[in-house]
Amino acid sequence: MTTLADDTTRARSSSTTTGLALALTSAITFGLSGALARPLLDAGWSAGSVVLCRIALGALVVVPFGVRALDGQWHLLRTNARLIAIYGLLAVAGAQFGYFSAVAHMQVGPALLIEYTAPAAVVLWFWLRHGERPGAVTLGGAAVCALGLVLVLDLLSGADLSTTGVLWALAAMVGCATYFIINGDDSTGLPPLSLAAAGLLVGTVALGVLGLVGLMPMRATAATVEYAGLGIEWWVPMLALGLVTAAVAYVTGIAAARRLGSRLASFVALSEVVAGVLWAWLLLDQLPAPVQLLGGALILLGVVGVRLGERRVVSSEADVPV
Repeated sequence: MTTLADDTTRARSSSTTTGLALALTSAITFGLSGALARPLLDAGWSAGSVVLCRIALGALVVVPFGVRALDGQWHLLRTNARLIAIYGLLAVAGAQFGYFSAVAHMQVGPALLIEYTAPAAVVLWFWLRHGERPGAVTLGGAAVCALGLVLVLDLLSGADLSTTGVLWALAAMVGCATYFIINGDDSTGLPPLSLAAAGLLVGTVALGVLGLVGLMPMRATAATVEYAGLGIEWWVPMLALGLVTAAVAYVTGIAAARRLGSRLASFVALSEVVAGVLWAWLLLDQLPAPVQLLGGALILLGVVGVRLGERRVVSSEADVPV
């Protein structure tokens, strides 16, 4: 397996603005998936069917571009076969299957909050793996993000937790953290499009196997689904799930992490929760409460804090005599 790259050099890139734009695009498109999937689930689709179709459609779209991006360098796939397998199994199939399995045993809010402790896991990984101890500003930003998540998910009223659900949510967190760590590693030589294509393809196969052996229930229906009072054929949101929330989301997420580094990209991705709330408001008429809007503002403030902390670390390292 290719050694995961040291994360400290990312912030030196002049493409930070582009990276932030890509990261926000990824978060916004990932955040759309819940609002698109909910009416399908209400219409009789199983979570497994929605996830498999979403990832498979994403792979169908991205694979041709991933092959072209390789430009005949097939040895990159052979060299990084183990890394691609881990990415597809954990970052794609694992994160998806773990999250939906958690939701089957517990409320959506707590499950999502547990999964999105992933940025803290990313910081811990680089601390233990590369000795990159986070500074006070970074830790402060992480704490503000955590508080913002609690408010956005409206958990202050309390929620019952299932042990099985918590364990599945923690599994989803591992997959999510793997997604950010591998995305930020540019030492593999794999173009972002190629990594996304390979990961989606492996994830599709893995999810398909889970369905075939009966570990992931597969149900689908051709019933019309409803968004904000408007009836739409089932294939319209399904196409959007595959093209937008899988193909676009994974490609932009990988490209963003290559520019920002795993840690910063993972914290910017917390805005996915805010995006999810806004999409639910627009498509499902679920109006966010004032406390959720406050939480969204805190998440953005926390991301700014993490970014300032990253810049301070890099500046300190640049001042050290060689």
